[in-house]
Amino acid sequence: MRPVSLDRGRAWKLLGEPTDQVGSVNDPRTHQEFGVTWNEKWVYRGADGESVERVVLWNRYDLVGAFRVAADGSAEPLPLPEA
Repeated sequence: MRPVSLDRGRAWKLLGEPTDQVGSVNDPRTHQEFGVTWNEKWVYRGADGESVERVVLWNRYDLVGAFRVAADGSAEPLPLPEA
């Protein structure tokens, strides 16, 4: 998946405030998930406060993916506008 030119502020406006955040824009540690490399993950939990409905993955300032997460843990990429 290639980085998308959607900046963090616009992503926040479009997707809302994440429930949780893992890592940060300046964290040198990277992770692999859903086929992309990231160092910051925005987590959007369901109404029950436990289930994860959506994640947004960043590598530094580049948006590298947004995914809807199913109850079984599988993920489907979400389309996002370019800017």
